[in-house]
Amino acid sequence: MKKQRVALVNQGCRLNQAETASLEHSFIKQGHQIVDLSDSADVVVVNTCTVTERGDGDTRRLVNKIVRINNKTDIALIGCQSQILKEKLLQLPNVKWVIGNKEKMNVSHIISQDIEKQYISTPKILREPFKITEPAVDRKHQRANIKIQDGCDHYCSFCVIPFARGPARSREFDNIISEVTNLVSAGHQEVVVTGINLGTYDYKGKNIVDVIDSIAQVDGLRRVRISSIEPTTIPDGLIELFTKHNNLCPFFHIPIQSGCDKTLSDMARKYKLSEYKALLDRVISLVPDACIGTDVIVGFPGESEDDFETTVFTLLTLPIHYFHVFSYSQRLFARSRKLSEKVLPAKIKARSQRLRDISLQKRNTFCKRFLDTKQDVLFEQEKNGFWVGLTEHYVKVKVKSEMNLKNQFRTVIMTTIEDDTLIGTIV
Repeated sequence: MKKQRVALVNQGCRLNQAETASLEHSFIKQGHQIVDLSDSADVVVVNTCTVTERGDGDTRRLVNKIVRINNKTDIALIGCQSQILKEKLLQLPNVKWVIGNKEKMNVSHIISQDIEKQYISTPKILREPFKITEPAVDRKHQRANIKIQDGCDHYCSFCVIPFARGPARSREFDNIISEVTNLVSAGHQEVVVTGINLGTYDYKGKNIVDVIDSIAQVDGLRRVRISSIEPTTIPDGLIELFTKHNNLCPFFHIPIQSGCDKTLSDMARKYKLSEYKALLDRVISLVPDACIGTDVIVGFPGESEDDFETTVFTLLTLPIHYFHVFSYSQRLFARSRKLSEKVLPAKIKARSQRLRDISLQKRNTFCKRFLDTKQDVLFEQEKNGFWVGLTEHYVKVKVKSEMNLKNQFRTVIMTTIEDDTLIGTIV
């Protein structure tokens, strides 16, 4: 087996980050050397994303960039985009492997076989439990992402993910706890629990409450953070765990997608605004200082001015502290492709900017509540002369320090605010 210089590039979500971190260790065990993209790698593995049209374009641009760096590099495109767009990807320069989601975690073994011709593998993804053999110890990030679930059965009308990721399936319970233990042993002090629809976790009688409860009890783990979780999959028991464990971060990212019942119905979302509001009320009642974030799609086909203004009012009045704003993107296989009432791109752009401005204002207001308080911060990197980290509430903090604070917890008193970032002094 020829030993290769391998660069791994991640696109898209936290789930991809967790997978890429595991793949890095798999390549190392195979005897390959991990290098950065700029180091003229023999092989570049790209874990692709296809949630939006921008993700598809980013892959094309990235492939062209790789070829410019080294026109002899062989490229492996794996993951979501590979699962549904293999014909287009095979036409890109230097692409030797196109591997879908079912086999992508075996990419190090496939590449080690040194196959001469193009290799394509995008088999159907089955509904079956899975386990991961290599822990997602991440050399680039201080907070480790841990994958507990994959796939989705909800089939929202705008979404391609059920086609790219397959049906909902859960990771073996003991395999999750074993990985968290390994991550802590490797020096990670915070884990971010992630999945495509992680609230639907279901393995041999264990659910999402059991998973989070057990992870929170792993010795030495300072913080557990739950990533994006669908509103219809959050049981009361999960919220109640935040009153039991002090290492659960008071943070919820709960996608709303639209603040208008009509649009939610067109999107085939499984709740009404009244139900979403009731959920946030339960969260705030049990975790009153929680930071709550959301996702919202702008310009869904048929979204009128009145519909959008309803969304604006909803986001202004709900206890949501920031939004990730996405312009509607027409996706292969998604049912919304058939809807004829398209919103003009210029209107989508203007609406998106308006929501981003509101989001910044709301995040700024949330951050201000921590001025003149002491907060524990996990520092991650030095940037522009400041050490930057996060509080348990997902608030960015920066401080001046001569010390190396990487992966260190420090207590910081917050003195000023700059946009959505608190500036403080180490106590």
